[in-house]
Amino acid sequence: MYFTEQVIIAFIISLLATWLFTYPVKWLARKIGAMDQPDHRKIHTVVTPRLGGLAIFLGVSLGLLYLRPSDDHYAAICVGALIIVVTGILDDKFQLRPIVKLGGQLLAAGTVIYSGLIVERITIPFIGLVELNNLSIVVTVLWVVGVTNAINLIDGLDGLASGVSTIALTSILIMAVMDAKIVVFYLCVVLIASNIGFLFHNFYPAKIYMGDTGSMFLGYSISVVALLGLFKNVTLISLIIPVIVLAVPIFDTLFAIIRRLINGENIMMPDKKHLHYQLLSAGFSHRATVLIIYGFSAVFGILAIVFSNASLGLTLVVAVIFLLMLQIIAEIVGVVGKKPIIATIKRMFNKEREITR
Repeated sequence: MYFTEQVIIAFIISLLATWLFTYPVKWLARKIGAMDQPDHRKIHTVVTPRLGGLAIFLGVSLGLLYLRPSDDHYAAICVGALIIVVTGILDDKFQLRPIVKLGGQLLAAGTVIYSGLIVERITIPFIGLVELNNLSIVVTVLWVVGVTNAINLIDGLDGLASGVSTIALTSILIMAVMDAKIVVFYLCVVLIASNIGFLFHNFYPAKIYMGDTGSMFLGYSISVVALLGLFKNVTLISLIIPVIVLAVPIFDTLFAIIRRLINGENIMMPDKKHLHYQLLSAGFSHRATVLIIYGFSAVFGILAIVFSNASLGLTLVVAVIFLLMLQIIAEIVGVVGKKPIIATIKRMFNKEREITR
């Protein structure tokens, strides 16, 4: 029913289109000066084109033009995506102030909300169904803007944002199949395909970065896909499932906010203390760091799938595992105490010379 010839063709279209579009986008980035310059906060040492997210957007667009999904909110979602991409392109070229980027994100979120796509209710474990009423719009804005920025902030190493997004989308795709959400399935297929197509250029050592155009577009897309699928089924633990799927970027962002508030720093300004930077400073190579975070993301994706149809007993087991995983991440990013678990993780990898971007 799902993996039909039409879906397979759409997957191939998005994958190949993104892979091919990346070449002219790379040229365009150099032409307009959308280049990522090395500095003290960044790992790479070579000037590299950004704007690669434009190729991802074009690949997704072609796949959706072929599939032509039908949904009441589809037009608004597309308009919101266009707003996000334009904001990202301007930022990749001109380095917009954080408040201006936030304005673009709020406008995109507002477009989706205006169409009626909001979080109306959530199901909380052991409490049950909770109607949000007047808080619906606030929660929806926080979700869209929060996830958009979470993916944006984790985009610090070659292939990291694309890989983590692909793993999260794959988890959502599996749950969409289980729950017969055909539109969500279509969106996940083309987004996954485009991410894979871009990874050919972006995995270490990257020849082009997705830039804010790509990371914000992926974050926005994942947030909207979750709104269409995970929040819309009240039989799911709808507050917990999307958070588990995106646990790595969400909690890395949350810990960053806490860290900056404690240190009296501007929460909107970037730093070099995210999860991936901490793993690099602990002695892991660039490639190993990315693969470790892929591993965390995959575990959380599996937990979310199990959680979505779990009995009470299994729910408790999954919840305990989830909390243990968060404790590991917290220790790695230095929010809680020292980092004793890093030594254990390091033993899982061959000791190799740290390679910088």
